[in-house]
Parts: sequence; C-alpha cells; structure tokens
Amino acid sequence: MKVKIVLALSLWLAFSAWGMFLPGSGEQASEQSQPPAKSEPVLRPALLGLPFPPLVLPSTQGDTIDLKNLKGKKVVLIVPRVYAGEGRWCTICNYQYAEAAAAASAFRTEHNAEILFLFPFDRDVVSEFLSLTPSQLEKIRGWKNPAEPEKLDEQGRQRLERMRSLFPKDLSMKEGEVPTPFPLLLDPERRISKTLGVFASEWGGSKGDQGVPAVFILDGEGILRFKYISQSTADRPDLAYLGWILKNI
Repeated sequence: MKVKIVLALSLWLAFSAWGMFLPGSGEQASEQSQPPAKSEPVLRPALLGLPFPPLVLPSTQGDTIDLKNLKGKKVVLIVPRVYAGEGRWCTICNYQYAEAAAAASAFRTEHNAEILFLFPFDRDVVSEFLSLTPSQLEKIRGWKNPAEPEKLDEQGRQRLERMRSLFPKDLSMKEGEVPTPFPLLLDPERRISKTLGVFASEWGGSKGDQGVPAVFILDGEGILRFKYISQSTADRPDLAYLGWILKNI
C-alpha cells in the first residue's frame, strides 16, 4: 500500500514539474492573472436625439472632466475657433469667451446648465488665448468707438455699424485676472474634435490649424438636443438664444 502511495506521489510531482516547463504554460497563467486592459471609448459623431459620444478630457484647471458625471445637468459645450488663420488670433472668440464667463453663474441658477469650452489645442495655446483676452476686448472697444466717427466715409460707417452689431456688449477684463468659471477642456491630439467635425487646417478662407466654431447642448440625460456648426467666423448663436434653447428642452 505504501509503495502505491509513494509511486502515485512521485508521478504527480513529475507531471507537475514537467508542466512548469511546457511552452507558454507560465505565460498563460500570468495572462490569466492580469486584469483585462481598459478599452478606449468608441469615438463617434454627435447625432441629434441620441446620447452624446463619450467625452473624457483634461482641463486647464487640473481636473479630468467626464461628461457622464454631469448627468442631471444640462451642458453647453462651446468650441471656439481660437485662431483666425496662421498666427492670427480670433477676436470674436475672446469676446465669446468673455460673454460666456459673465453668464456662467446665471446659466447654472436659471437653467441648471454647465458651460464647457472645448479647445482643440494644448495648455500653452489656451493659456495665451486667455492672457490675450483683455487686450482683444480693448481692441473691440476701439473698433466700436472710433475717435471721430463723423469723419468716416460710407465704407467706414458700414464697418462701424457691423462692429457694433457683432459686439453689442461692452465687455472688459483686467490683465492677469481673466476668470475661468467653467472647465476649459484640452484636446491637443484632436481625437474628439476631429470626430465631432470641429477642427480643420483650413476653414473660413484661412489656412492654419483652427477650431470650427460650434455649440452642442445636452439635456440632463446626456441627449444631444441642439447642435450648431458655424458657416463663417461671425456665424454664432448668441447667449440669449442659447438660453432660450435651454429653457425649452
């Protein structure tokens, strides 16, 4: 009886040791013990009436913003152009940013809505965009209030009227004190921006990397209820109109 037990034990040990040296046996065990790799979210276009595509991006404020964590709130996602061409900043974008910053609190209290800005650029570009906002707003003020408007010719008067129509509010910010009352999302690899169709290397008659101005509005369930892709740099819905949309979704 003892002989049989010893023989069986010897065979078991031999087969166990042999199994340790089988090709791939250790690798398979190691692979099985590893947790499954985290899959990347599937990127897809944003379609009206459907849940907005997964969006997880870092912000300039240091947080990572995941749209699914905003469920229960309406979301206004704004994409600025940033550049109006190679080396030229988009002045309208600075005005749009300043206008949104002034309205952020009211949007929260009146519409239960959070504003997000999506920049298809890196942190350095966004930082420079913000630092230039006060001087850009001052430039706009100068366009709207020329020194001697009565001396303008017909073309000058038309341009003055256009500037005052395009920039109806008198907005200003102090240098070094530009507020960031909402997340500024960074998409330097442009994976999400390109999927949404809001990044181009040539747009509006100008060459150079730039955002395509756009606005997406989501309801409290994350469903896309409003989408506006600008056809020109001045073609943007104002905040009063966006407020009306929020009120009616």
